[in-house]
Amino acid sequence: MAAGNGKPSSAGNGNTALEQLDFERGVCIPFRKYSPQTVRDKVLESRGAILSLIGRGVEIVWKLGLYWSTLVYDYFVGRDEEVVPFRASQLRNLLCDLGPSFIKAGQVLANRPDIIREDYMNELCILQDDVPPFPDQVAFNIIEEELGQPLEAVFSKISSQTIAAASLGQVYRATLRASGEDVAIKVQRPEIEPIIYRDLFLFRTLASFLNGISLQKLGCNAELIVDEFGEKLLEELDYTLEARNIEDFLENFKDDPTVKIPGVYRQLSGSHVLVMEWIDGIRCTDPQAIKEAGIDIDGFLTVGVSAALRQLLEFGLFHGDPHPGNVFALRDGRIAYVDFGNVAVLSQQNKQILIDAVVHAVNEDYAEMANDFTRLGFLASGTDVSPIIPALEAIWQNSLEKGLADFNFRSVTGKFNQLVYNYPIRIPERFSLVIRSLLTQEGICLTLEPDFKFLEVAYPYVAKRLLTDPNPALRERLIQVLFKDGVFQWKRLENLIVLAKENVAKMSSNPALRGESRQRSKQWRIERKLDLTDTIKDGARLFLLDAGIRRQLLLALTEDSKLHIQELIDVYRLLEDQIDIPSVALEVAQDLPSVARDVMLSWSASVLSDR
Repeated sequence: MAAGNGKPSSAGNGNTALEQLDFERGVCIPFRKYSPQTVRDKVLESRGAILSLIGRGVEIVWKLGLYWSTLVYDYFVGRDEEVVPFRASQLRNLLCDLGPSFIKAGQVLANRPDIIREDYMNELCILQDDVPPFPDQVAFNIIEEELGQPLEAVFSKISSQTIAAASLGQVYRATLRASGEDVAIKVQRPEIEPIIYRDLFLFRTLASFLNGISLQKLGCNAELIVDEFGEKLLEELDYTLEARNIEDFLENFKDDPTVKIPGVYRQLSGSHVLVMEWIDGIRCTDPQAIKEAGIDIDGFLTVGVSAALRQLLEFGLFHGDPHPGNVFALRDGRIAYVDFGNVAVLSQQNKQILIDAVVHAVNEDYAEMANDFTRLGFLASGTDVSPIIPALEAIWQNSLEKGLADFNFRSVTGKFNQLVYNYPIRIPERFSLVIRSLLTQEGICLTLEPDFKFLEVAYPYVAKRLLTDPNPALRERLIQVLFKDGVFQWKRLENLIVLAKENVAKMSSNPALRGESRQRSKQWRIERKLDLTDTIKDGARLFLLDAGIRRQLLLALTEDSKLHIQELIDVYRLLEDQIDIPSVALEVAQDLPSVARDVMLSWSASVLSDR
């Protein structure tokens, strides 16, 4: 990717590629587990390691070469399209045969429409749920080695077979001898690390030969994609990092009574074994069991969508693999998440750009939406976005023709997949996780409620964030939403208020906030009303300090040569049951000395500048 606007080029060595990833993310990782040099040193550390690498390379080249030859044969005999389902299934089985690195690569490709066509993606999605386990006795030996004592000394009971198997490990259920608590034990596959390092070295070596194609197709080097993949893979291999992820999620949701995150037993966990609190819930894809448990499905869906959006837009730390085996419904109405090996982090800048993209979509500003793709790393810096603007407009407008109520991510993503396959667009790893996360959770929602409308829940949450979040950046986005072509959108303000009130009402009436669960914790912060105190204070401050905003608001009140008193009355009626006028007035009055000081400073600065 060519350097531009201070952005480092990925055409150089591995460190430069990692610097580019840090630049795009808006974060820098000082102690990363992955680097091309680290991988190289690991696999070339001895003659035996080199021989093992050569043997692995021959195996991979032979098996992938045979598969590639069948694709070439299909193409030349003219049957390449008709045998796609069979070849896709063959590819999935081949990846399983080649081991954990390739299974993980298949899972990643299942979310990369910029690299692989959609029919192959759909087949590779099976890898997310259907992975063969390794022998149970081997797993028990690893647990004992990690604990430094026999299983019987720590657990009074342990399941004889695995509860779930994944590409890098598998899970057992056990009972702690000391406390009688049920726990989940996650065990890493044996001797997996040397295999992963060998495969990453081979992946990157192959990628170096594909840089030309990748630059043309995706606008970046293939090595960069391998570096993204390798970084996430080595992070998932270290269960101490997953334990830290769990603790971060616990901290983020500590005041939220609608979300359950399992506790982690640090003293029983290590880099290859992780012991967590057992979650006794109902799989989210079993609507009959959820109904029989007396769980309000609409309330549960609201909780789930709000929890997902909080992870994405509020915390910037989100669950990257919320498939049905990792998300559960609890009998008191809460949603529970497990398996935090695959999480991603969004910087404050990335979160703000995502909100910008939502604002640009609402304002139908497709040129700016295309620029958002560049800012997020989907497009190389300096790429001409003009051909993409009509495609974005077609995707969005066609999706909204039936109205927001019928909008769904699956249809939009299908059209977006075609866009990224035809243009030099690369989906950064963290955003491929975002897309997969939203699609998976929408799929769960549709399983529970076939008529479920994702945006009917998502929009009220976004509206509440725009109206109530104290973040100054969101205040700016709110202004962008309320003004279009310099004209104040009274109806849009009313809609935002109605949607935000709807979100607060749904969340505050959730069964998880009542009964026994409510008694378990007194520190939960439950919003019963729409708290606009900060918004009103900031609005008053902006009106006094910002001449441009003051002028726009005065124009809004006198638009079309008439006073818009009725609009003000309509807005007040929407808010009169939400706002405690004396309390808000007191808050604004307490802020007046600070505002007066800022007004004087602003006036002084303008006088001095005039001179």
